Amino acid sequence: MRKQACALVAVAATCIASPMPTLAQQWPDKPVRVLVPFPPGGGTDIQARLLSSAFQKNMGQNFIVDTRTGAGGLIATQLAVDAPPDGNTILFTSGSISVLVTLYARSIKFNILEDLAPISWISSTPLVLSLHPSVPAKSARELVALAKARPGGMNAGGNAAGSTAHLSAEMLNQMTGIKTTVLTYRGGGPAVLALISGEIDYIFATAPSIMPHLKSGKAKALAVTTPKRSSALPDLPTMNSIYPGFESDNWYAMFFPKGTPRAIVDKLNAEIRKALDTPEMRAFMPKEALDPVASSPEELSLLLKREIEKYAKVIRFANIRLE
Repeated sequence: MRKQACALVAVAATCIASPMPTLAQQWPDKPVRVLVPFPPGGGTDIQARLLSSAFQKNMGQNFIVDTRTGAGGLIATQLAVDAPPDGNTILFTSGSISVLVTLYARSIKFNILEDLAPISWISSTPLVLSLHPSVPAKSARELVALAKARPGGMNAGGNAAGSTAHLSAEMLNQMTGIKTTVLTYRGGGPAVLALISGEIDYIFATAPSIMPHLKSGKAKALAVTTPKRSSALPDLPTMNSIYPGFESDNWYAMFFPKGTPRAIVDKLNAEIRKALDTPEMRAFMPKEALDPVASSPEELSLLLKREIEKYAKVIRFANIRLE
């Protein structure tokens, strides 16, 4: 009896010690929901669908994109936070998640740094400091000098209030001491139309939205906001090289709910690296001025923390409120 008891204890100990590898080997054992906080057809949605297709081919299970728009991304994020930590719900979102923490501080019901499990930083795309052709500046420094010579006489533009494009324009005001008026619109498209019509003098525009107008001569570009030069616009300097610390990256990333087993996180992280190397993703990314990243979960966690702190300072200094 004693030998049998010992044997049972040994078996139980083995089961307790090794559930994660078994769980990871079995996962995914049913369809996985991929939550996207922005409307179908946009860059976030298309990336999510291409990645999901690659996951499905490699792992033999359906990955279903579920767009849940609203409240700047809070609705989809809340759904991810509330989902069971079993690997069957993924949040695919953009760098806007790092702005929500401060903009919706009084209504947010979760802690982004604690209630989500980072998987991987997927890709990076810059904002492009772009001017109306009538603005006589050939560099970011010349634009700042011009703005200082016309205090209150220049208008900058941004996408929706609180967007990274909006905050980048506020960041330039704060870092250089210029006093331009920052007008916000209902998205990147209307903001770019305001630029080419001459309603605003400059904008930090998303690369895909401004590139056709750069080619046609309806706008001109001075710099990009990512820490490194963009592969889509390699001749443009970075804002960081001109004004150290000026960085605004429209990054994309994937998260699981907090508590998802690390073995599952690591498995999907490896699958992301494979997916980013598929012909479909390699063809899509240059069109959207995206550069693949494929980070570790820890690198994504550090990025999110840095971004939250950076934008919080800008938002508070500019006294931006959406609630």
